Amino acid sequence: MTPNQNPMKPDSKNFILAIVLSMAIIFVWQYFFVTPKLEQQAQQTTAQTTQQTTAGGQTAQPQVQVPGDPAAADAVTRDQAVAASARVKIDTPQLEGSINLTGAQFDDLKLKEYREEPKATSPVITLLSPSGTPNAYFAEQGFVATSGSTTKLPDSKTVWTLSSGTALTPTTPVTLTWDNGEGLVFSREISLSDNYVFSIKHGVENKSGAAVSLIPYARVQRQDTPVIAGYYVFFEGMLGVQDGALTEAHYSDVAEEGGKVVKDSMGGWLAFTDKYWATALIPDQTRALTSTYQHFKIGERDAYQVDWMAKEAVTAAPGSVTTLTDHIYAGAKIVNSMYAIGEKHGIDKFELMIDWGWFGFLTKPMYQLLHWAKGIMGNFGLAILLVTVLVKLALFPLANKSYASMSKMKKLQPEMERIKAEHPEDRMKQQQEIMEMYKKEKVSPLSGCLPIVIQIPIFFALYKVILTTIDLRHAPFYGWIHDLSAPDPTSLFNLFGLIPWTPPAMLMLGVWPILMGITMWVQMRLNPAPTDPVQASMFNWMPLIFTFMLGSMPAGLVIYWTWSNLLSILQQGYIMKRHGTEIDLLGNIRNSIPFLKKKQV
Repeated sequence: MTPNQNPMKPDSKNFILAIVLSMAIIFVWQYFFVTPKLEQQAQQTTAQTTQQTTAGGQTAQPQVQVPGDPAAADAVTRDQAVAASARVKIDTPQLEGSINLTGAQFDDLKLKEYREEPKATSPVITLLSPSGTPNAYFAEQGFVATSGSTTKLPDSKTVWTLSSGTALTPTTPVTLTWDNGEGLVFSREISLSDNYVFSIKHGVENKSGAAVSLIPYARVQRQDTPVIAGYYVFFEGMLGVQDGALTEAHYSDVAEEGGKVVKDSMGGWLAFTDKYWATALIPDQTRALTSTYQHFKIGERDAYQVDWMAKEAVTAAPGSVTTLTDHIYAGAKIVNSMYAIGEKHGIDKFELMIDWGWFGFLTKPMYQLLHWAKGIMGNFGLAILLVTVLVKLALFPLANKSYASMSKMKKLQPEMERIKAEHPEDRMKQQQEIMEMYKKEKVSPLSGCLPIVIQIPIFFALYKVILTTIDLRHAPFYGWIHDLSAPDPTSLFNLFGLIPWTPPAMLMLGVWPILMGITMWVQMRLNPAPTDPVQASMFNWMPLIFTFMLGSMPAGLVIYWTWSNLLSILQQGYIMKRHGTEIDLLGNIRNSIPFLKKKQV
């Protein structure tokens, strides 16, 4: 930007605009996400309904509901609950745990490939836990009887028998059976169709002399309000797609009195989604369903449940075996897996399990580019550096034009001073002649803003990818950065670990944020400091403000910005030199420091 100009002139306005746009990089995305989501939540709340009808003349009365589940009378630990019932072991390269034979529930599941902290000694992630334990989280499937029926059906207290198989592995399914003693034999053949997808084939053998109508259902329940990361940039809560429409239900919304979201659809899916993990119900996509996202109380405990119930009953004729199949997804939200599973099983928009946001047209390509770069570099930190170089190369023509225009404007500084001297009291005349000069020399006072404007969506896309996708979770770089998705763990305020004290979050100012601030400050010094006090103050304070702002940002993002600043310094220096513009970096630094500037003659 050119110095010595009145703050109301076009190029001064350009400078202020650049500052505002730069700071908007961090904050503006909130306004694109928060308001639309709040409006959507309000619409969901007003769209509540409790009616359920079934096809074929059958009517499911209001009392025909997906079951709830009472917590244990006495609170027990997770280990105690797992040990208290007979179980079938789950053992895959990705999963370990067991299926509870009581209720045939999926309530004991750990993710072997992921740990709580980026240390080999850290415990693996626990996803599902039995009912009644702290933060219980489990999935269950079954049947409910049609209105007025007294047929004895399996429920959460039913003890099933392992009739085939010894443990559930990727190559060996298991089969559970239960006889109701009234002529109905229920079976469940459980297999793994994908890394985190359980396929359950339900069988009902009718040995009685009369047809029996049953309504299939499935549910996932969480007891106690889950702790969420709390970022607006991605959604955590109850999520699903019904008839192509995405439903997002926040825990706080459904916890309100009467809070319940009910959707009718053909097929679809519904889930609990955390930042990196999810448990989803995937029914038969050809079945008409009523899906519910709800909150209720179990004693003093909050409970949240997503469930689906078929709108049409299944009829088991005498002397026949009736079968149907559905799926449960329980595991990590791996981007490529979401797409592959959705395509394989014909699940509508299953990739929305990953919250790409309103700018998915930017975040998805950025993810693919970063993933491709990681395949070349072998490290996500190095991949970020490579992506930054590629972005700079792609924007080089624009940056070249911008910096060239800025260099020309610097050369026009003497002419601008002459115009001001000729018309000291006529600002309108000054601006008219300056704009005529810009037009004649083919320079644009807005050119300096273009690189900043272009980088806003690029910055946001990378921020979204780093913060949302599991690929960068616990991804290491070099030195002290062991997790690119977390902030730099060092801090200036404890002398980078020399003092045994953990500063509060606002003072976690690590090495990389400081390097980012330094490179930003140096980049800004390539141009002479403005003589206008307001501009000069913003010029001096902006790097420090950004340093503290990025101190709590993911390290991968700070590394990107630091490297981008360094490349911009080299790029701008090269272009300025090529256009014959003097680069007085040391002089500009000296003039930007008040007590040094005063010493100048």
